[in-house]
Amino acid sequence: MIVNFSVQNFGSIKDRQTLSFEADKSKHLEDYYVINANGLRLLKLGLIYGANASGKTTILKALDFLRSLILNPKHKKTDTFDDLKPFKFDNTTSNQNTLFGIEFIQDKVRYCYEIELNKEAIIREGLFSYNPKKSNVFKRTTKLQNLFTTIEFGNKIKIPKSAEEALANNTLWNNTVLGGFLKTNVDVKELQDVINWFNANLFPNLNDRLHYSFMPDPYNPTLDEWKKYKNEILPIIKKADMNISDFIVENSELKFEHIVNNEKYQLEYELESEGTQKYFKLAYILWYALKVPRIVSIDELEASLHPDLFVHFLLTFLTNAKQSQIIATTHNREILNNKDIFRNDAIWITDKTDESSTELYSLSDFDTSVIRDTSNIYNAYKVGKLGGIPNLGDYYIDIDDENE
Repeated sequence: MIVNFSVQNFGSIKDRQTLSFEADKSKHLEDYYVINANGLRLLKLGLIYGANASGKTTILKALDFLRSLILNPKHKKTDTFDDLKPFKFDNTTSNQNTLFGIEFIQDKVRYCYEIELNKEAIIREGLFSYNPKKSNVFKRTTKLQNLFTTIEFGNKIKIPKSAEEALANNTLWNNTVLGGFLKTNVDVKELQDVINWFNANLFPNLNDRLHYSFMPDPYNPTLDEWKKYKNEILPIIKKADMNISDFIVENSELKFEHIVNNEKYQLEYELESEGTQKYFKLAYILWYALKVPRIVSIDELEASLHPDLFVHFLLTFLTNAKQSQIIATTHNREILNNKDIFRNDAIWITDKTDESSTELYSLSDFDTSVIRDTSNIYNAYKVGKLGGIPNLGDYYIDIDDENE
């Protein structure tokens, strides 16, 4: 599970912003939202609201970038991080480093990983564990003058000198230590734990994948997998009230069964609505996240979904999830009108500062006088008191009529 995630100088984010899953002191909806892990009360859900271009998606992209940085190390010394885009609306940040930090629970151990980099090299990197006190797993630095990397392991880490040297040789200046570990035949439990967490627990952003065709992909199952897990997934789809009684996989094709006037009809997947296709994929992801611990990030979760179906998906997850988390961006503000189904600390807002950089904060950061009750929260957000809404102009457009 994620404890918190921080990012600085990435995309629209200039100053350090932190998305935290640590629950506040409120006991509201405790049984549905809060999981106790390693002495921490962690939230299952984080919903991010905000205007277009306010940085909602950037938060998810930053998490995706960090995941790829760990699991897909560079193979050539000349490879650069071309997809690393620092904050542009400043005369200095484009030449400054980007920073990421993430704390998470893996195998009942709390880890803290931090990294600083630019387009050419990893400048600084560190991994810490809490057992129960914070201790150093490794610290890594790179000297830009000669691109020489130094790795210093903590006293509690058992690793032979030969393994240290092999790992150092495989950790290029454009590789993380964890990436170097993937290319090295050494046994270090802490490093393997972290790799396992990024690989198995942290999903990449699922927005685009929800619209892909069926292919071999752990987050986009093949038709054979749909057939294999049909009995588990079909009940989730039936509860979504899309008049689907069954789905059939045959001859490399997927069809939905509909019952109309007591007659059964089949409709090809491609002919179903965008909403039906999306929820079909979400049903698999939901079932998967309920089965095993996963962190799922979804951009614009409500796209193509009726507001009631959007809420139904979230409530199904919150009611049944044991160790998984969902991070989702959304424009659906109706949920803010019902305090029976949300907690303030699970609602986050992205807003643009005067210098067009992203600021991230949660509803629990506000004084109670601002969001004293349900109607205040919904109305306060709608009229802009909480930020995160577009500052729109009037509706008039001056168009010259050439026929005059």
